[in-house]
Amino acid sequence: MPKGYVVLTEAIRDQDGMAAYSALSGPSIARAGAAVLAVAEPQVLEGEWHGQRTVVLEFESVEAARRWYESEEYQKALPLRQAAADCNAVILEGFEMPLPGR
Repeated sequence: MPKGYVVLTEAIRDQDGMAAYSALSGPSIARAGAAVLAVAEPQVLEGEWHGQRTVVLEFESVEAARRWYESEEYQKALPLRQAAADCNAVILEGFEMPLPGR
C-alpha cells in the first residue's frame, strides 16, 4: 500500500498563532504515527509557489492521513492555523515504482 502525504503551504501572518498551532498539532501528528519530512522555505525552481513555508508529513497510507486530518484532536488545532496563516493543504498518494520486468 502506498504511503500518504499531507503537504501544506503556509503564508504566515501571525508567528505566535502558528506556535500555538504547532504545540497543539504536533502531538496529534506523533500519535497518528506520521513522520515530519520537511518544514522549510521552498526553493522555487519553476513557476510560483504559495507561502513562505512548506510542510510535508508522511503517513502509512492516504487513509491514515485523512483519519489524522479529520480527527477530533487535529480539528481542535486546525482553526489556530487557519487564523494565523493563509494555507493550502493536500493529501497525495505516494508512488510505488514497479519492479523491473512487471
